[in-house]
Amino acid sequence: MPNKIFSALLICIALSSPTLAQKRPVPPATLLLITKAEDERRWDNDLRKLFSNPNALVRKRAALAAGRIGNEDCIASLADLLDKDRDPGVRAMAAFAIGEVESERGANVLVAVLKSGGSSVELKARAVEALGKIAAALPREQEARQRELGATILEALSAAPIPRPTGDHSLILFGLTAALRSRPANAGPAIAKFLASSNPRVRADAGNALARLRLKDGNEQLRRLLVSDVDPIVRANAARVLGVTEDKESYDSLLSRATSDTDSRVRVSGIRALASLKDTRAAEPLLKRGEVLSQRNVGDKPAEVNEILEIATTLGRLWAQKGDQIAITWLRKLSEALNHSAPEVELALVRIAPAAYLAEFGLGDQAKRKVQRIILLNWRAAAGVAAGLGEFAALPETVPNRAELTATAQSLLRAMLDYRNSGLTINTLVAVHSEYAIPDVLRALAAFKPADLGTVARAQLNESDVVVRGTATDLLGDLPPSEENTRALAAAWPQTANDKLNDAALSILDALGKQKSAPANELLKEALKSGDPLVRRRAANILKTNGAGDFSSQVGTVQSRNTESDYKRALGRIGKTVRAVVTTSKGSFTIDLLPEAAPLTVDNFVQLAERDYFRNVTIHRVVPNFVIQDGDPRGDGNGGPGYQIRCEINQVLYDRAAVGMALSGKDTGGSQWFVTHSPQPHLDGGYTVFGRVKTGMDVVDKIVRGDVIQSISIMQGPRKKS
Repeated sequence: MPNKIFSALLICIALSSPTLAQKRPVPPATLLLITKAEDERRWDNDLRKLFSNPNALVRKRAALAAGRIGNEDCIASLADLLDKDRDPGVRAMAAFAIGEVESERGANVLVAVLKSGGSSVELKARAVEALGKIAAALPREQEARQRELGATILEALSAAPIPRPTGDHSLILFGLTAALRSRPANAGPAIAKFLASSNPRVRADAGNALARLRLKDGNEQLRRLLVSDVDPIVRANAARVLGVTEDKESYDSLLSRATSDTDSRVRVSGIRALASLKDTRAAEPLLKRGEVLSQRNVGDKPAEVNEILEIATTLGRLWAQKGDQIAITWLRKLSEALNHSAPEVELALVRIAPAAYLAEFGLGDQAKRKVQRIILLNWRAAAGVAAGLGEFAALPETVPNRAELTATAQSLLRAMLDYRNSGLTINTLVAVHSEYAIPDVLRALAAFKPADLGTVARAQLNESDVVVRGTATDLLGDLPPSEENTRALAAAWPQTANDKLNDAALSILDALGKQKSAPANELLKEALKSGDPLVRRRAANILKTNGAGDFSSQVGTVQSRNTESDYKRALGRIGKTVRAVVTTSKGSFTIDLLPEAAPLTVDNFVQLAERDYFRNVTIHRVVPNFVIQDGDPRGDGNGGPGYQIRCEINQVLYDRAAVGMALSGKDTGGSQWFVTHSPQPHLDGGYTVFGRVKTGMDVVDKIVRGDVIQSISIMQGPRKKS
């Protein structure tokens, strides 16, 4: 009997000990229950009960699930975990989860943590991170509360102890991002002091926050960091701040970094900063740099396209309406080399020499037929030309013959919209998808604010392409409310039931919400019957915002497309090595996928890759020093697999080489994904991280818009013991 009592005592000690409890993994059946609840966005007693499970890892995982689900009803349970749980990891996860819910109801418990002298650095870091998310999500009518939370964040950041270089800097790093999100008053001095940190990541994040908040409090030190810091991200962020704050004293240093820094991210940031300074002295040396880079070809394209496009954009701003012939000649050659598909080059040509740009198309009917031929042959070229023509709406009144130029640009855009009636016959071996350019044409025409914009947009509501209809609907929503538009939106709604993408449906809901009328509200209530949970949620949110009632109870849970076997397959990868070898037209890179952090997101990616979904897909977006983005079969940034997956937000950070899911709102992921060129702390906790580039970041850095994913191969196996 004494031995039994002793054994029972040991079991009790084990269950109550955070250290021992942490060693026991989450049981498979429990993990399956949690994952299904997350996927269905279902907060219920089954999940709530797990908050009192003796296993700390179960409690921690259940807390994360509550945050991902985002139901405000979980706040009290999360607050109880945060306040009372014995395990520090569970408490930190509870704080993180409260931030993911983004409800003001969770703010007070987080504030209490920050004001408590006994809280750990990890807990305070997660609390300040969460408070930043809540402050950023508050509606305009709670501006006073936002200021209050912002002040608390700033107080916590200012009081953060400075650790040794190798110490835990999480409180400072999360505090900087929280200040960025909450935008507290007088944040500049508190943020700028961290530019003197011995930790390069802290210096870089301080620069990032100052850049995004457009604060000049650290400019004197940033001028020194720009030329002397050994870390390229610090130098790049210093250039960003000095640019957005238009620091004239930085001109010489910025020009030097823009043309000669050893890191392309710094050069790109320097080029952008020079555009903000508006100092025309930079134009000539930048043009010379562009000419040199243009001579380094890969195939028929310049090798340094990303940098060249930044130079083109800056030249357009510095030499606006100057008509510089050398610049025009260079830009025309560049436009031809890129087949008119780079909007940056078309915009620069219009800004420098608007009349000359139009003259390239010819006169009258000849010009109209030329732009129609472009849209019939190459939709990407047509999108680039549309961007250029739309820029005529922004020309200053001082431009000679402005009225005539803008009228001509509009006529060409209308001709592009009417491409089907051009009478031209184009024979190609592949589908051209001219309709993919129409959204850009519509937005370009809308920039002129034509009197018949409503008529033009309503005519596009009958198009088969969902993105065309969605764009037309967005334009109608921006017009003054009218019964005619409400009727047109109502007539367009039934077609959305057959769309694989929900872009048009969501756009119609947004446009109806702006009508603010009883008939529009009735249509929004009809949308609550949709089988798409995102549509139901959007309709309920709009109705509540418009004061038409609280229909949140009708949103319901998500009817997941995943089956039991899908969940088990996804969870079965946990603890294993899962890699993706991505072969592109620039070379290959390897991604370590993270099934522990995002099992369903990894599973979705693996399933798409194994059925060759990504083969020959164009990389449609590249923003130097930010991301490359891929996975859209349309190639215009609007496509996807025809379904959405739930977000699996986790605590993996968006450092350099992070692989994340692209979104257009919560739970809108599908097939588009991105890789970060440099740390992007403002993305932390907002987009699912599901992998990291293990090898080949030099290839990622070379990728430009228009490069192609040739294949993605998946390798899975047991994880090697270290």
